[in-house]
Amino acid sequence: MNDDVLFLSRDQVTALLDADTAIASQRAAFGALGAGGARTPDLPGKIMHPSRFDDSVVFAYVSRLSRDTGAVAKFGSVNPGNAAAGLPTVHAVITALDPVTGELAAVMDGTAVTTLRTAAASAVAFGALSNADSAELALIGSGTQALAHARAVARVRDLKSVRVWSPNPERRARAAELLAAELGIAAEATATPREAVTGASLVAACTLSTTPVVRGAWLAPGCTVVSVGSFEPTRSEVDAGVVRRASAVVVDDPATAAEHAGPVVDALRDRLLSREDLIGLGEVLTGARTARTGPDDIVFYNSVGLGVQDAAAAWAVIHAAREVGR
Repeated sequence: MNDDVLFLSRDQVTALLDADTAIASQRAAFGALGAGGARTPDLPGKIMHPSRFDDSVVFAYVSRLSRDTGAVAKFGSVNPGNAAAGLPTVHAVITALDPVTGELAAVMDGTAVTTLRTAAASAVAFGALSNADSAELALIGSGTQALAHARAVARVRDLKSVRVWSPNPERRARAAELLAAELGIAAEATATPREAVTGASLVAACTLSTTPVVRGAWLAPGCTVVSVGSFEPTRSEVDAGVVRRASAVVVDDPATAAEHAGPVVDALRDRLLSREDLIGLGEVLTGARTARTGPDDIVFYNSVGLGVQDAAAAWAVIHAAREVGR
Protein backbone atom coordinates (compact mmCIF):
# COMPACT_ATOMS: atom_id res chain seq x y z
CA MET A 1 0.00 0.00 0.00
CA ASN A 2 1.10 3.57 -0.75
CA ASP A 3 2.82 5.02 2.34
CA ASP A 4 1.22 8.40 1.59
CA VAL A 5 -2.35 7.18 2.10
CA LEU A 6 -4.31 9.46 4.43
CA PHE A 7 -6.40 7.86 7.18
CA LEU A 8 -8.67 10.52 8.62
CA SER A 9 -10.92 10.16 11.66
CA ARG A 10 -14.19 11.94 12.28
CA ASP A 11 -12.51 14.60 14.40
CA GLN A 12 -9.84 15.18 11.75
CA VAL A 13 -12.44 15.50 8.98
CA THR A 14 -14.45 17.96 11.07
CA ALA A 15 -11.36 20.07 11.76
CA LEU A 16 -10.31 20.12 8.10
CA LEU A 17 -13.74 20.73 6.56
CA ASP A 18 -14.91 24.00 8.09
CA ALA A 19 -18.28 25.46 7.08
CA ASP A 20 -16.97 27.83 4.43
CA THR A 21 -14.75 25.17 2.86
CA ALA A 22 -17.65 22.72 2.84
CA ILE A 23 -19.95 25.27 1.21
CA ALA A 24 -17.33 26.08 -1.43
CA SER A 25 -16.96 22.35 -2.18
CA GLN A 26 -20.69 21.96 -2.71
CA ARG A 27 -20.89 25.05 -4.87
CA ALA A 28 -18.15 23.50 -7.00
CA ALA A 29 -19.97 20.16 -7.10
CA PHE A 30 -23.26 21.57 -8.31
CA GLY A 31 -21.56 24.07 -10.58
CA ALA A 32 -19.71 21.20 -12.26
CA LEU A 33 -22.90 19.18 -12.48
CA GLY A 34 -24.76 22.10 -14.03
CA ALA A 35 -21.99 22.65 -16.53
CA GLY A 36 -21.81 18.94 -17.37
CA GLY A 37 -18.35 18.53 -15.88
CA ALA A 38 -19.04 16.23 -12.92
CA ARG A 39 -18.48 12.56 -13.63
CA THR A 40 -21.90 11.21 -12.69
CA PRO A 41 -23.93 10.34 -15.78
CA ASP A 42 -21.52 7.63 -16.98
CA LEU A 43 -21.08 6.03 -13.55
CA PRO A 44 -23.48 3.78 -11.58
CA GLY A 45 -26.35 5.71 -10.08
CA LYS A 46 -27.21 5.97 -6.42
CA ILE A 47 -27.56 2.53 -4.86
CA MET A 48 -29.97 2.14 -1.92
CA HIS A 49 -31.21 -1.10 -0.40
CA PRO A 50 -33.73 -1.13 2.48
CA SER A 51 -33.13 -3.86 5.03
CA ARG A 52 -35.67 -6.66 5.35
CA PHE A 53 -34.77 -6.98 9.05
CA ASP A 54 -35.35 -3.43 10.31
CA ASP A 55 -35.84 0.14 9.07
CA SER A 56 -32.20 0.67 8.11
CA VAL A 57 -31.02 1.43 4.58
CA VAL A 58 -27.64 0.65 3.03
CA PHE A 59 -26.32 3.04 0.37
CA ALA A 60 -23.36 3.44 -1.97
CA TYR A 61 -22.14 6.19 -4.31
CA VAL A 62 -19.32 6.41 -6.82
CA SER A 63 -18.33 9.66 -8.52
CA ARG A 64 -15.53 11.90 -9.74
CA LEU A 65 -15.61 15.68 -9.60
CA SER A 66 -12.93 16.65 -12.11
CA ARG A 67 -9.86 15.56 -14.07
CA ASP A 68 -7.49 16.54 -11.25
CA THR A 69 -9.45 14.78 -8.48
CA GLY A 70 -9.71 11.01 -8.42
CA ALA A 71 -12.72 8.75 -8.04
CA VAL A 72 -14.50 8.71 -4.67
CA ALA A 73 -16.68 5.94 -3.28
CA LYS A 74 -18.90 6.09 -0.20
CA PHE A 75 -20.51 3.13 1.51
CA GLY A 76 -22.74 3.37 4.55
CA SER A 77 -26.10 2.96 6.19
CA VAL A 78 -28.97 4.99 7.60
CA ASN A 79 -30.24 3.64 10.92
CA PRO A 80 -33.25 5.69 12.14
CA GLY A 81 -33.37 3.77 15.43
CA ASN A 82 -30.06 5.32 16.45
CA ALA A 83 -31.75 8.63 17.22
CA ALA A 84 -33.44 7.18 20.32
CA ALA A 85 -30.02 6.15 21.63
CA GLY A 86 -28.50 9.56 20.92
CA LEU A 87 -26.33 8.19 18.11
CA PRO A 88 -25.90 9.57 14.58
CA THR A 89 -28.38 7.98 12.19
CA VAL A 90 -25.89 7.93 9.30
CA HIS A 91 -22.60 6.02 9.34
CA ALA A 92 -20.29 5.74 6.36
CA VAL A 93 -16.73 5.34 5.12
CA ILE A 94 -15.21 7.12 2.12
CA THR A 95 -12.29 6.06 -0.05
CA ALA A 96 -10.58 8.25 -2.64
CA LEU A 97 -8.24 7.19 -5.45
CA ASP A 98 -5.35 9.09 -7.00
CA PRO A 99 -6.53 10.88 -10.17
CA VAL A 100 -3.54 9.71 -12.25
CA THR A 101 -2.49 6.30 -10.95
CA GLY A 102 -5.72 5.10 -9.37
CA GLU A 103 -3.83 4.19 -6.19
CA LEU A 104 -5.57 4.57 -2.86
CA ALA A 105 -5.17 8.19 -1.75
CA ALA A 106 -7.34 8.44 1.35
CA VAL A 107 -9.74 6.65 3.66
CA MET A 108 -11.87 8.87 5.84
CA ASP A 109 -14.85 8.93 8.14
CA GLY A 110 -17.87 9.29 5.89
CA THR A 111 -20.29 10.23 8.65
CA ALA A 112 -18.69 13.62 9.20
CA VAL A 113 -18.35 14.22 5.46
CA THR A 114 -22.02 13.36 4.93
CA THR A 115 -23.20 15.67 7.71
CA LEU A 116 -21.08 18.61 6.61
CA ARG A 117 -21.59 18.30 2.85
CA THR A 118 -25.37 17.82 3.21
CA ALA A 119 -25.75 20.94 5.32
CA ALA A 120 -23.36 22.87 3.08
CA ALA A 121 -25.33 21.89 -0.02
CA SER A 122 -28.52 23.13 1.62
CA ALA A 123 -26.75 26.40 2.38
CA VAL A 124 -25.83 26.67 -1.31
CA ALA A 125 -29.48 26.00 -2.19
CA PHE A 126 -30.76 28.62 0.27
CA GLY A 127 -28.22 31.09 -1.07
CA ALA A 128 -29.35 30.51 -4.66
CA LEU A 129 -33.10 30.12 -4.12
CA SER A 130 -34.19 32.27 -1.18
CA ASN A 131 -34.77 36.00 -0.98
CA ALA A 132 -31.64 37.83 0.13
CA ASP A 133 -33.38 39.27 3.20
CA SER A 134 -34.64 35.90 4.47
CA ALA A 135 -33.76 35.82 8.16
CA GLU A 136 -36.15 33.49 10.02
CA LEU A 137 -35.25 29.80 9.96
CA ALA A 138 -37.64 27.01 10.88
CA LEU A 139 -35.64 23.90 11.75
CA ILE A 140 -37.57 20.65 11.66
CA GLY A 141 -35.39 18.17 13.50
CA SER A 142 -32.96 18.64 16.38
CA GLY A 143 -30.26 16.08 15.66
CA THR A 144 -26.76 16.32 14.24
CA GLN A 145 -27.92 17.14 10.72
CA ALA A 146 -30.39 19.79 11.86
CA LEU A 147 -27.76 21.58 13.95
CA ALA A 148 -25.30 21.43 11.05
CA HIS A 149 -27.95 23.01 8.83
CA ALA A 150 -28.49 25.96 11.15
CA ARG A 151 -24.74 26.60 11.32
CA ALA A 152 -24.35 26.36 7.53
CA VAL A 153 -27.37 28.52 6.70
CA ALA A 154 -26.00 31.20 9.03
CA ARG A 155 -23.01 31.47 6.66
CA VAL A 156 -25.18 32.47 3.68
CA ARG A 157 -28.05 34.39 5.29
CA ASP A 158 -28.09 36.96 8.09
CA LEU A 159 -30.28 34.93 10.42
CA LYS A 160 -32.23 36.78 13.08
CA SER A 161 -34.08 33.84 14.62
CA VAL A 162 -34.41 30.05 14.61
CA ARG A 163 -37.45 28.06 15.67
CA VAL A 164 -36.82 24.37 16.34
CA TRP A 165 -39.26 21.49 16.43
CA SER A 166 -38.67 17.79 16.86
CA PRO A 167 -40.80 15.12 18.54
CA ASN A 168 -38.74 15.05 21.74
CA PRO A 169 -39.33 18.18 23.89
CA GLU A 170 -36.03 17.88 25.75
CA ARG A 171 -33.96 17.53 22.60
CA ARG A 172 -35.59 20.43 20.77
CA ALA A 173 -35.15 22.64 23.84
CA ARG A 174 -31.50 21.62 24.08
CA ALA A 175 -30.98 22.31 20.36
CA ALA A 176 -32.53 25.77 20.65
CA GLU A 177 -30.37 26.60 23.65
CA LEU A 178 -27.23 25.42 21.84
CA LEU A 179 -27.97 27.41 18.69
CA ALA A 180 -28.77 30.56 20.63
CA ALA A 181 -25.38 30.34 22.31
CA GLU A 182 -23.44 29.42 19.17
CA LEU A 183 -25.07 31.77 16.67
CA GLY A 184 -25.90 34.63 19.02
CA ILE A 185 -29.48 34.89 17.78
CA ALA A 186 -32.95 34.30 19.17
CA ALA A 187 -33.73 30.57 19.18
CA GLU A 188 -36.75 28.83 20.62
CA ALA A 189 -38.26 25.37 20.67
CA THR A 190 -41.86 25.09 19.53
CA ALA A 191 -44.55 22.64 20.58
CA THR A 192 -45.62 21.85 17.01
CA PRO A 193 -44.02 21.91 13.56
CA ARG A 194 -46.70 24.34 12.45
CA GLU A 195 -45.56 26.87 15.05
CA ALA A 196 -42.00 26.56 13.79
CA VAL A 197 -42.90 26.93 10.11
CA THR A 198 -45.58 29.65 10.27
CA GLY A 199 -44.08 32.97 9.21
CA ALA A 200 -40.62 31.55 8.51
CA SER A 201 -38.83 32.62 5.34
CA LEU A 202 -36.49 29.60 5.44
CA VAL A 203 -37.56 26.05 6.31
CA ALA A 204 -35.09 23.18 6.68
CA ALA A 205 -36.56 19.71 7.19
CA CYS A 206 -33.88 17.36 8.54
CA THR A 207 -35.74 14.28 9.71
CA LEU A 208 -36.18 10.66 8.70
CA SER A 209 -39.96 10.94 8.75
CA THR A 210 -42.03 8.78 6.42
CA THR A 211 -45.00 11.13 6.80
CA PRO A 212 -45.16 14.91 6.21
CA VAL A 213 -43.89 17.21 8.93
CA VAL A 214 -44.16 20.34 6.76
CA ARG A 215 -47.46 21.28 5.11
CA GLY A 216 -47.98 23.69 2.25
CA ALA A 217 -50.84 25.45 4.02
CA TRP A 218 -48.38 26.71 6.66
CA LEU A 219 -45.92 28.38 4.30
CA ALA A 220 -45.56 32.15 4.15
CA PRO A 221 -45.27 33.91 0.77
CA GLY A 222 -41.65 34.00 -0.34
CA CYS A 223 -40.67 30.97 1.75
CA THR A 224 -37.92 28.60 0.63
CA VAL A 225 -38.28 25.00 1.83
CA VAL A 226 -35.41 22.50 1.86
CA SER A 227 -35.93 18.82 2.58
CA VAL A 228 -32.97 16.47 3.06
CA GLY A 229 -34.81 13.57 4.73
CA SER A 230 -36.99 12.69 1.74
CA PHE A 231 -34.24 10.60 0.15
CA GLU A 232 -36.31 7.46 -0.48
CA PRO A 233 -39.64 6.97 -2.28
CA THR A 234 -41.16 5.98 1.08
CA ARG A 235 -40.02 9.13 2.89
CA SER A 236 -41.87 12.42 2.46
CA GLU A 237 -41.12 15.21 4.91
CA VAL A 238 -43.43 17.59 3.03
CA ASP A 239 -46.99 17.10 1.85
CA ALA A 240 -48.41 17.54 -1.65
CA GLY A 241 -49.49 21.04 -0.66
CA VAL A 242 -45.86 22.17 -0.63
CA VAL A 243 -45.40 20.94 -4.19
CA ARG A 244 -48.69 22.52 -5.30
CA ARG A 245 -47.77 25.91 -3.82
CA ALA A 246 -44.21 25.89 -5.09
CA SER A 247 -43.56 28.05 -8.12
CA ALA A 248 -40.42 25.97 -8.67
CA VAL A 249 -39.36 22.50 -7.56
CA VAL A 250 -35.56 22.27 -7.49
CA VAL A 251 -33.64 19.03 -6.95
CA ASP A 252 -30.01 18.00 -6.77
CA ASP A 253 -30.41 15.91 -9.94
CA PRO A 254 -33.73 15.47 -11.83
CA ALA A 255 -33.12 11.86 -12.90
CA THR A 256 -32.10 10.78 -9.39
CA ALA A 257 -34.91 12.71 -7.71
CA ALA A 258 -37.51 11.14 -10.00
CA GLU A 259 -36.56 7.73 -8.61
CA HIS A 260 -35.66 8.49 -4.99
CA ALA A 261 -37.21 11.73 -3.65
CA GLY A 262 -40.49 10.78 -1.97
CA PRO A 263 -42.44 14.03 -2.58
CA VAL A 264 -41.20 14.18 -6.18
CA VAL A 265 -42.01 10.53 -6.87
CA ASP A 266 -45.53 11.10 -5.50
CA ALA A 267 -46.02 14.34 -7.45
CA LEU A 268 -44.92 12.70 -10.72
CA ARG A 269 -47.24 9.76 -10.09
CA ASP A 270 -50.17 12.07 -9.31
CA ARG A 271 -49.30 14.33 -12.25
CA LEU A 272 -48.74 17.38 -10.10
CA LEU A 273 -45.33 17.62 -11.83
CA SER A 274 -43.72 16.46 -15.03
CA ARG A 275 -40.06 15.51 -15.37
CA GLU A 276 -39.55 18.74 -17.32
CA ASP A 277 -40.72 20.75 -14.30
CA LEU A 278 -37.80 19.54 -12.18
CA ILE A 279 -34.96 22.07 -12.03
CA GLY A 280 -31.45 20.95 -11.14
CA LEU A 281 -29.68 23.10 -8.56
CA GLY A 282 -26.64 23.11 -10.83
CA GLU A 283 -28.75 24.59 -13.59
CA VAL A 284 -29.72 27.46 -11.30
CA LEU A 285 -26.11 28.08 -10.27
CA THR A 286 -24.92 28.18 -13.88
CA GLY A 287 -27.82 30.38 -15.00
CA ALA A 288 -29.27 27.77 -17.34
CA ARG A 289 -32.63 27.89 -15.56
CA THR A 290 -34.41 30.22 -13.17
CA ALA A 291 -36.23 29.09 -10.04
CA ARG A 292 -37.34 32.18 -8.13
CA THR A 293 -38.97 34.84 -10.32
CA GLY A 294 -40.33 37.11 -7.59
CA PRO A 295 -40.13 37.80 -3.84
CA ASP A 296 -43.45 36.09 -3.08
CA ASP A 297 -42.61 32.84 -4.86
CA ILE A 298 -42.48 29.70 -2.74
CA VAL A 299 -39.54 27.51 -3.79
CA PHE A 300 -39.07 23.88 -2.77
CA TYR A 301 -35.70 22.10 -2.87
CA ASN A 302 -35.59 18.32 -2.35
CA SER A 303 -32.15 16.80 -1.88
CA VAL A 304 -31.48 13.06 -1.89
CA GLY A 305 -27.68 13.32 -2.06
CA LEU A 306 -25.28 12.68 -4.93
CA GLY A 307 -21.89 11.05 -5.20
CA VAL A 308 -20.40 14.19 -6.70
CA GLN A 309 -21.11 15.97 -3.41
CA ASP A 310 -18.99 13.42 -1.57
CA ALA A 311 -16.29 13.63 -4.24
CA ALA A 312 -16.07 17.40 -3.88
CA ALA A 313 -16.08 17.33 -0.08
CA ALA A 314 -13.62 14.44 0.19
CA TRP A 315 -11.08 16.15 -2.05
CA ALA A 316 -11.49 19.39 -0.14
CA VAL A 317 -10.56 17.40 2.99
CA ILE A 318 -7.60 15.75 1.23
CA HIS A 319 -6.24 19.07 -0.05
CA ALA A 320 -6.61 20.61 3.42
CA ALA A 321 -4.86 17.65 5.05
CA ARG A 322 -1.99 17.85 2.62
CA GLU A 323 -1.58 21.55 3.29
CA VAL A 324 -1.44 20.87 7.04
CA GLY A 325 1.14 18.15 6.46
CA ARG A 326 3.53 20.37 4.51
